[in-house]
Amino acid sequence: MKFKEMEYVRPDMEDVKKQFKTLTEDMKNATSGEAAFDVHKRYYELSGHISTAFNIAYIRHDINTADAEYSAEKNFFDENMPTIENLDVEYKKALYASKFRPYLEEKIGKVAFKNIELAEKSVDEKILPLMQEENKIVTEYNDLLASAKIEFDGKVCNLSLMTPYLHNIDRNVRKAAWEKLTEFFVENRDQLDDEYDKLVKNRTKQGEMMGYANYLPLGYARMMRNCYGRSDIAEFRKQVKRDFVPFVEKLHERRRIRLGLDHLYYYDEGVYFKQGNPDVIGDYKQILEAGRKLYGELSPETRDFMNFMCDSELFDVEGRKNKTTGGYMTYIPDYKAPFIFANFNGTSGDADVITHECGHAFQGWLTSTDPIREHADITMEAAETHSMSMEFFTEKWMNLLFGDRAQDYVDMHFEDSIMFIPYGTMVDEFQDIIYDDPALSPKARDEVWRDLEKQYKPHLDYSGNAYYEEGGFWQKQHHIYDNPLYYIDYCIAQTDALQYKVWMDEDFKAAWDSYLNFCKLSASDYFNVLIKQVGLNNPFEDGCLKNVADKLSKKLGL
Repeated sequence: MKFKEMEYVRPDMEDVKKQFKTLTEDMKNATSGEAAFDVHKRYYELSGHISTAFNIAYIRHDINTADAEYSAEKNFFDENMPTIENLDVEYKKALYASKFRPYLEEKIGKVAFKNIELAEKSVDEKILPLMQEENKIVTEYNDLLASAKIEFDGKVCNLSLMTPYLHNIDRNVRKAAWEKLTEFFVENRDQLDDEYDKLVKNRTKQGEMMGYANYLPLGYARMMRNCYGRSDIAEFRKQVKRDFVPFVEKLHERRRIRLGLDHLYYYDEGVYFKQGNPDVIGDYKQILEAGRKLYGELSPETRDFMNFMCDSELFDVEGRKNKTTGGYMTYIPDYKAPFIFANFNGTSGDADVITHECGHAFQGWLTSTDPIREHADITMEAAETHSMSMEFFTEKWMNLLFGDRAQDYVDMHFEDSIMFIPYGTMVDEFQDIIYDDPALSPKARDEVWRDLEKQYKPHLDYSGNAYYEEGGFWQKQHHIYDNPLYYIDYCIAQTDALQYKVWMDEDFKAAWDSYLNFCKLSASDYFNVLIKQVGLNNPFEDGCLKNVADKLSKKLGL
């Protein structure tokens, strides 16, 4: 079935409440393990219907934020999802307390029960109004970014469509583009500060009402960090600063020499070649067809996956006005269908969608027939390992997307992947500091960001741009607003992906077999167990990043 044919039905909240109440009572009154599991299968059906409606509504809103019908449906879910989440937790409390738990644990796995513990710590009826308010503020932020209309080069561009200019071969063009982009953020700086201030205060209050000192323990529970905690991530950040930043700075210096520049400025970030970065060939339809050929040759599993995605029209990737910025993969349970949303703009980022987001979608499709729904509850560092590793496994087919500049893309992507880790880790430390001290003023927050930039990206020079020099860059990083504490998962996953890169260069088949196994294992065990099981080093273990940096340095001759 094509996405446009998928039926959307708004859930009847009274019926939802009634069904959850019945499920909860039936779980409490179950007379056997088999009967309890039968109740749980009914829960799968209900939660699947709700998730399907939620995702269809959000996708159709994001495709056109000016669509009044789906804007109303998104508002409906913003208001009601906290209530549904609370009902879900109440049901899972009954599941957790079942006298038939040994039977149920055998059926759905020990990880599921640990996640129930975290779910109980993440939501309560008393904080529902705050969660509803949080959703509304996040929507306001994203709608503000989506509304950007930047006049440049005789065109009116949204934020995504400005990207080609930000990486233009002509240094004067990209400098002017960055200045125009900055104007949008400067004009909206007060509103962006106000929205984030409200979010920090709101989330802090939620944490306090749940019995925590601040938002951080609540945020970690919501991220389902079931096998590591704040101290583990702090250790990872230490590794990045000690073992990775010096290595990455050498890459920036090598990039400066390659570009033939005396000095790197902020508008030189993301530019890798004197002749300009390689751009994808063709429009979005041609890129999707190239993706179909790529995955058709990679493996039988990826061939069937991509045919399903294309034939079912499960992509919306064309950049358009009134479309939400960014990109993502989500899953529509009732149709066993991943969906990929993006904003193609003619840059190499379009290829990243075909590799990165398809990595997410492939894993979701690969495990879509698993009858145990909890196995789909993968934690984010595992999910991002699926996607970021796929970026490397597809390298040998980049000629389909870049023609004779395929190798340039491969080299650029490799360097960019390495350079991302300090930036992503910095985003996490920024949030850790902000939520640990929620009383910080907007100015103080900017100062925190700028100080972190000097630690994680010491080469950065914002000369001539007061907004960034004062520490305003973080306001364009939407994860900080709408996915708090998420960004570090990318960094953990990138560490895994780089391990796969080293491995596949030595033995592609062995690395692919490991990756395929990792995808199939899904959430059947904890991340720190799975990562060892498939032959990778745990990023939290001291020495992991040094080992990666040493191998990459040798590969690059640094």
